[in-house]
Amino acid sequence: MKISYLPRIWLFAAALASAQFLSAQEAPPPPPRPDTIPPVVEKAALPAKDTTAKKEEKKGPKPYREIITDKAVSMAGMVTIHQIEDKYFLEIPDSMFGAEIMSITRMTKVPTGAGYGGEQANRQVIRFERGPSDKVFIRAVAYRNVSSDTLQPIYKAVRNSNVDPIAAAFDIKSIRKDTSVVIEVTDFFKEDNPVFSLPSFAKQRFKMGDLQKDRSYIERIRAYPINLEVRTVKTYKVSPPSLREETPGTMNLPAGLDAGVVTFEINNSLILLPRTPFRKRLFDPRVGYFATGRTVFDDDQQRAEDETIAVRWRLEPKNDADMRRQMKGEKIEPAKPIVFYIDPATPAKWRPFLKKGVEDWQPAFEQAGWKNAILARDWPENDTTMSLEDARFSVVRYFASDIQNAYGPNVNDPRTGEIIESHIGWYHNVMRLLKTWYTIQTAAVDPRARQNELDDNLMGALIRFVAAHEVGHTIGLRHNFGASHATPVEKLRDKKFMEANGHTSSIMDYARFNYVAQPEDGITDLMPRVGDYDKWAIEWGYKPVYGTKDAEEDSKVLNRWYLEKAANNPRLHFLTESSAYDPRAQSEDLGDNSMTASEYGIKNLQRILPNAAVWTKEEAKTYGRADETYSNVVGQYTRYIGHVTKWVGGVFETPKTYDQAGAVYEAAPADKQRDAVVFLHKHLFQTPEWLLDPSVLRLIRPDNGVAAVARLQDNTLSSLLGAARLQRMIENEALDPNTYTAASLFDDLRTGIWSEIPARTPVRVHRRNLQKHLWTK
Repeated sequence: MKISYLPRIWLFAAALASAQFLSAQEAPPPPPRPDTIPPVVEKAALPAKDTTAKKEEKKGPKPYREIITDKAVSMAGMVTIHQIEDKYFLEIPDSMFGAEIMSITRMTKVPTGAGYGGEQANRQVIRFERGPSDKVFIRAVAYRNVSSDTLQPIYKAVRNSNVDPIAAAFDIKSIRKDTSVVIEVTDFFKEDNPVFSLPSFAKQRFKMGDLQKDRSYIERIRAYPINLEVRTVKTYKVSPPSLREETPGTMNLPAGLDAGVVTFEINNSLILLPRTPFRKRLFDPRVGYFATGRTVFDDDQQRAEDETIAVRWRLEPKNDADMRRQMKGEKIEPAKPIVFYIDPATPAKWRPFLKKGVEDWQPAFEQAGWKNAILARDWPENDTTMSLEDARFSVVRYFASDIQNAYGPNVNDPRTGEIIESHIGWYHNVMRLLKTWYTIQTAAVDPRARQNELDDNLMGALIRFVAAHEVGHTIGLRHNFGASHATPVEKLRDKKFMEANGHTSSIMDYARFNYVAQPEDGITDLMPRVGDYDKWAIEWGYKPVYGTKDAEEDSKVLNRWYLEKAANNPRLHFLTESSAYDPRAQSEDLGDNSMTASEYGIKNLQRILPNAAVWTKEEAKTYGRADETYSNVVGQYTRYIGHVTKWVGGVFETPKTYDQAGAVYEAAPADKQRDAVVFLHKHLFQTPEWLLDPSVLRLIRPDNGVAAVARLQDNTLSSLLGAARLQRMIENEALDPNTYTAASLFDDLRTGIWSEIPARTPVRVHRRNLQKHLWTK
């Protein structure tokens, strides 16, 4: 899952505790004075001074009741929105000037091919500012370089070199003394602006040009206690297809081809960031959290420091009594739990499984001292005060899409890393991907995986697993591709161990399902779960640190926790999310030895492939599903080859602090590297005949797999002999002559691939292709 992916908000005044519609209650303003009647001029009279010209309209703010008339329909919240016919006015309280606000832009409806309704398009911190000449400015705020102490001289230097741009300016229409000011925002939200619109790269990609004002409008604006929600419809002209070669990266949307324009429905959420910033928790590379960072300047420094902050939700005790109970080790409920709502567009039968995936994280939060810290609820469809696009609510959004994916981003306060909200994106067709994974990795041991359509309970369990993984991202956790390395391969065939621990210590790994288990092992627990690492990571991120004054002191306490609990327990290690050279941290692999694990995996593929046409047959259907199954088997086999290849020239990277002994970087063991080359000779360079089963290929393809095998062999040779890998092997040899060297790799490849020469045996077509590829390297 991709994820791939930031600030939380509190009320700024108790008086704005709930948004409510207001009708004008003040007395209407007095009627305007009648115009002066000009004197009658006789025809014969000399020309007189023209007194009929209207007086020049007075510029500047006007009385409140001249602007906000009794026709206004108003809604109070963080700011008050007034609608007068087709015009919209914001009444901004004086207390809001200087307050920092997160603007989140989501596409609620999109043209075909431009993504999916509900996806985030943009985000930016802003603030309102009083300007000269009765103006209100919107500043776009960045946190690349900061100095937090406004009394230090260096604060001025930082501000002088990091001016926040003025993104918009408004005339003040009215001033209520010591209370608020009124501005009109009709044209601002109807028109295009970078802060509240689609990002420029998206416009370039979809070849979008000028906004079409006559087909763009404000649908509604709603005010809430800590946020403002703006819904607009915007139509853009698009460039027609070119007879010349199109610009790389651009695409023609179907709507643009049909009508020459594309229309988006866009929602802007403006959320007040907390007045009292959340306590930061400094990032530790040994625990896998997403992070936000900036460069910090201080008078007492001798160099500028990069500060990196882990992102996490704000969990706090309800009161001092609860805090004291938690300090004694009792579990308490937070003042405000993390709540995910299920999109009402979700098919009803899958909703319970999505909710279970959310609440599977409760034991992890209990380990951190919290009860009922994370909850899942159905969306209250009859509650008109709630909106799916309202950024106060985190939602699992269900998209009608053929994309085989799901993702779990979060939006956080860049000042502190506090997560404000998250919208998990759940694509309908992710179920096809789950079916593929489960069949290819487990059908040899689980008969349920051999059906064209999985049982609803089995599919529900798969949905629950993916939901838990994506929720992990939304609470701050990155992928931990090294987690599965902590489980010895042979334990993956141990039924009792699997029931107690699962096949990986983290659901944040891409470990999918236990493809090592063999039919004779009797293992039925094949799915990942929230594991030991996940519970430890939540404890590190969410357990309060009491008795310290700041994040720096907290980091020392957290380091002691790590040394006591995790340093010597591989099941609690975070190696890295992705590494080009560490074979322990790989996507889609299992166990501590890729060679042994892949050997078992191939055995199971050899059981599955001959049944490709048997398990997928349907009356009056072609062999399309059999072809798909064959392709998926080849894809899984290719992953096994990749897992093994990475061991050659591999370098371990184990994040450590000064408190820990041992090297951070060390070459992968020489015997494991040799084993990897032996494996490649056995399972790839010696032609994998089982993959070329004519009883299957003759039903689905006109070829016999010669080119497909040649491509995989050539790609693997190119990877083995790549410059980066060979350079690592040279570097490793310089430090340790006993390591597996580049010269040894060359010798082993030549001996194995040209083995027919000394043996004086015939060279078949697949081997001839392989030898040709090696010769040309």
